[in-house]
Amino acid sequence: MSDKKFTKEDILRIAKEENVRFIRLQFTDLLGTIKNVEIPVSQLEKAINNKMMFDGSSIEGYVRIEESDMYLYPDLDTWVIFPWVTEDRVARLICDIYMPDGNPFAGDPRGILRNALREAEAMGYTAMNVGPEPEFFLFKTDEKGNPTLELNDQGGYFDLAPTDLGENCRREIVLTLEEMGFEIEASHHEVAPGQHEIDFKYADALKAADQIQTFKLVVKTIARKHGLHATFMPKPLFGVNGSGMHCHQSLFRGKVNAFYDESDKLGLSAEARYYMAGILRHARAFAAVTNPTVNSYKRLVPGYEAPCYVAWSASNRSPMIRIPASRGISTRVEVRNPDPAANPYLALAVMLKAGLDGINNKMHLPAPTDRNIYVMSEEEREDQGIPSLPLDLKQALDEMLRDDVICDALGEHALAHFIELKEIEWDIYRTQVHTWERDQYMSLY
Repeated sequence: MSDKKFTKEDILRIAKEENVRFIRLQFTDLLGTIKNVEIPVSQLEKAINNKMMFDGSSIEGYVRIEESDMYLYPDLDTWVIFPWVTEDRVARLICDIYMPDGNPFAGDPRGILRNALREAEAMGYTAMNVGPEPEFFLFKTDEKGNPTLELNDQGGYFDLAPTDLGENCRREIVLTLEEMGFEIEASHHEVAPGQHEIDFKYADALKAADQIQTFKLVVKTIARKHGLHATFMPKPLFGVNGSGMHCHQSLFRGKVNAFYDESDKLGLSAEARYYMAGILRHARAFAAVTNPTVNSYKRLVPGYEAPCYVAWSASNRSPMIRIPASRGISTRVEVRNPDPAANPYLALAVMLKAGLDGINNKMHLPAPTDRNIYVMSEEEREDQGIPSLPLDLKQALDEMLRDDVICDALGEHALAHFIELKEIEWDIYRTQVHTWERDQYMSLY
């Protein structure tokens, strides 16, 4: 995951020198789940010549059986050897998905992000830099290795051992990530017991999305070694903070941060303000992608530091967008509503498209909200024009379908399959009878 560039010859040589026996050709389905096609090293040359085929009909949200043949095109710069496998070593390459006719597959999440980045490039932006902050919980496992609801510690924000028993596990995760080329900026206990955050250095959007997927894989793998289960579920426990994935973002022209203007009172350029206006305008519509599960909306409720209101501020953490204090090259917009269940490729694509729409149309940015929105009444919020994010997944899907910019960001193929999968998810949830209902009504009625 470093900035190293690899050639075919480099990869074949390293594989031999490091005694790599297997290669995982990795890609991501529409729901954000990592998929692999594992091949022996004897097939590596065939794979890096883009000749490796797989059956797309078996992947969630890809294609029907009659159009199932697809090709994996490895991105050579994503080559990495997994440090935790010492015998019969395993390496990984992240792949783009192509059709047999040589065209990119329209439903490939990585390809969807590439399309959005090409649009930014056409507008003169050479990079969208993203610094993600994915949070996760560590739970103990039972004797069969299944997750329990028992937390591994009772630590709180920035706590140290002995209350933070996840520290050894978290330390090994950090060391493993560093061995894989990550530049770790911070690692600490989060607000809720059992909750952790590891922040890595910002990267261009495509690499940042790749890193999020690699990060999830490492966290889950190392947690299992420690007899723990790591979950990126947004709200695993009632009554404590949920897990978010704040995304710090900025647009660059070469080495110049397009979001910085030293003559502005807040140090924000007109482009930064237009970009934020676009994010706010489309926030309710892209929530289905940045907060894609039924459970996501249990996190977006007042009282647990998660943003549920569409507003911005440079001095207040209750709105959806916060402007961190650093300026100059570090000027950035922090979008706080995404959660780690999101498919990172799709989440970054829809946020970028929303921001670019703001720039293209020179959208007006409303005044900042520097008061704590959680203590405002509904009337006050209405007076100030502060809408809420959707209340549930169904509302989010309806909002998305009404927004051409967000629909266009996903493209026809991915949109149709995403909506279909999520409507099934909502229907299963809606028709289930939950424990809360039995506790509430069984005796009463």
